[in-house]
Amino acid sequence: MTVVNNILEIMQRPSNLITFVKDRPGHDFRYSLNTDKTEKELDFKAKVTFEEGIKKTVDWYVENMNWVDSKLEELRKYWAKAYYK
Repeated sequence: MTVVNNILEIMQRPSNLITFVKDRPGHDFRYSLNTDKTEKELDFKAKVTFEEGIKKTVDWYVENMNWVDSKLEELRKYWAKAYYK
């Protein structure tokens, strides 16, 4: 929910756009990420915070909707071929 709320806030959209759906069987209820090993073994440190990164990502997609639309069209063709033969 946190990610969705961040995106809605960035896009200045209301939270009532969120639609809850029934969980699929085997759905993971929590995803946890610990970057300690990555930071230690690879000497990696994120250059931006999550909030900065998600804002940059949303802004990029908004500014590049032509690219997004072309990729969606490619996916639709793939799905039609792969799943709706």
